[in-house]
Amino acid sequence: MSKTVVAMFASLLALGGMTWALMNSDVRRTSTSPDASQPGSAASQGDSKIAEISLFCAASNQAVMEEIRRAYEAETGRRVVIQYGSSQSLLSQIEVSRTGDLYLPADDSFLAMGREKKLIAESIEIATMNCGIVVPKGNPKGIDELSDLFATDLRLVQANPDAAAIGKLTKKITTASGLWDQLDKATAAYRTTVTDVANDVLVGAADAGIVYDAVLHTYPDLQFVNVPELAEGVSQVSVGVISSSPQPSAALHFARYLSARDRGLKHYQTHGFKISSGDEWQDEPELTIYAGSMLRPAIEDTIIEFEQREGVRVSRAYNGCGILVAQMKSGQHPDAYFACDLEFMNQVKDLFPEPVSVSENELVILVEKGNPKKIGSLRDLTKEGLRVGIGHEKQCAMGWITQNTFKESGLQTELMANVTVQTPTGDMLVNQLRTGSLDAAVAYLSNAAGAAEFLDAVQIRGIPCSTATQPWAVAKESRFPKLAGRLFEHLSSTESQEIFAAEGFQWKLGK
Repeated sequence: MSKTVVAMFASLLALGGMTWALMNSDVRRTSTSPDASQPGSAASQGDSKIAEISLFCAASNQAVMEEIRRAYEAETGRRVVIQYGSSQSLLSQIEVSRTGDLYLPADDSFLAMGREKKLIAESIEIATMNCGIVVPKGNPKGIDELSDLFATDLRLVQANPDAAAIGKLTKKITTASGLWDQLDKATAAYRTTVTDVANDVLVGAADAGIVYDAVLHTYPDLQFVNVPELAEGVSQVSVGVISSSPQPSAALHFARYLSARDRGLKHYQTHGFKISSGDEWQDEPELTIYAGSMLRPAIEDTIIEFEQREGVRVSRAYNGCGILVAQMKSGQHPDAYFACDLEFMNQVKDLFPEPVSVSENELVILVEKGNPKKIGSLRDLTKEGLRVGIGHEKQCAMGWITQNTFKESGLQTELMANVTVQTPTGDMLVNQLRTGSLDAAVAYLSNAAGAAEFLDAVQIRGIPCSTATQPWAVAKESRFPKLAGRLFEHLSSTESQEIFAAEGFQWKLGK
């Protein structure tokens, strides 16, 4: 029987054992948290409505995770129960049991698999690990490159490529370079996890193994050897929220702690991981968003849902983009800005260096239902005695685009002669139309979406600049860039796109 078959059989037995254990409520867990029922314990001082947080964690992260767990429990009073194992077996357990709150594999390819199976709702990046060779301290066999592992007198162990992230990654890299068959033949045994591999080398049961560099932080008697053949072996460590978690807000609370630059990431860096940029830690962070007022109907409900799921506050300021830009230039800096048009993002590009275009909104002529004034074009707005409302050029993107549209039409002077009102938002124009204060207004199609019962929209034809593009960007000085990024994921979801469409916007992102 081949080593691969034996390894697969062993993995199936292990998975079956874990599943049986889970079903019998006797799964081995690692936690030394104080009993929440004891008076004065840290857990008893936390939020009594939050049950313990359950985390499925790759064995490669056990040492650092135990440090973080202890710090989190001491600081917040919330209890974390952790089960360690190989990335694949943990994912299989989640799929079978539909339990748990968080999943942290050794490589985010397993999170991608979880998303495909609808097991993972969202994820947060934490750190990276590099693939290489572990040997006893001093490297007695003189291993400097991968081919040194092919020596007949060398005992090599690996993690099972069908269960562990390091094994999967090693097989992928060496298959691409044509070295896998030789490496497989030279492997004396396959182990369940990467820590099993390190332990074999530590006790002398093997001369070498393939591991992640960060795993050896707690193994002072072992040495990591970088070899060029495994240089591309980098695993992204991220934590995912399990879709079936009954307490996503509590799960995300711990996930934010894990990925905070002044909390979890400090521990990851100490343990030899290469950390990514993270948010500042706050128990209940407040995210500040500036958005053009015309975007409010398209994003407000999504933001409310995000607040509830994430357990955070989102302070939003809706106004004309000219007004918002003036506030930002005077020193008020939000975490993110959702502008009505690219022009008003460009005016603060020093604060928001990487905007993305999300949607488009078309300028139209709004008139009373039935169009009693028989307005069919911009030229009709020049009729004598007509009362026309437009956006204020300096206060909102709508007004700026309207003036450009008037100029391109060649009718700016005649049109402006009939303009009686200039407002910072389209909603104000809609209200004045409904009260009879105006005969027509030039506003966004989205402004008419909620007033179709009272107003008609007349399309402005043949003028390309009459369409506005709405960009989103996160401030380069934001304390919570990752949190803002997750909000944008929600704003970019299929459900959110449907809201944008219903409000008169055309979706642009990704097209």
